[in-house]
Amino acid sequence: MASRKFFSGVNRISVLDSVRTTFAAVAAMLLARVLKLPEYYWAPISAIVVVQSTIPPRTLAWQRFVGTALGAVLGAALTTFFRPIAVVYAAGILLCGMLAGLLRVGGAYRFAGITLSIVLLIPHTRGPWIVSWHRFLEVSLGIAVALVVTTVWPLTKKSV
Repeated sequence: MASRKFFSGVNRISVLDSVRTTFAAVAAMLLARVLKLPEYYWAPISAIVVVQSTIPPRTLAWQRFVGTALGAVLGAALTTFFRPIAVVYAAGILLCGMLAGLLRVGGAYRFAGITLSIVLLIPHTRGPWIVSWHRFLEVSLGIAVALVVTTVWPLTKKSV
């Protein structure tokens, strides 16, 4: 009886969505490992974010790609010249928002802020430009895998 309640919310579309997301996450993880990316886990995280988005995958992928590039460059530049104190961090987050607005990619702001935070606030053993480049590659790989999966395997009402 308990198992019947557990499976009552599971339908064909939720199973297909779960399998598709799992496939994208694992494919991104394995590719990142094969490429020996140091923090490979950002690839599957990015794949999950794009595949599970409530907005169209291409729109979110573009926002995440641009935002990651913006945050990585700004984070590396700030880390090169300043210590990660609160005022530097505040200036970086503010600049991310202003640049995203100026470039008319407002949806990229959240991803720019996340990437800047990772590059600027987490201590790393490598130089800031290398860390930023790796982050950009790891996230971009996850985005690419997610776009391939959602293009080849779209979930529509026909999937049901």
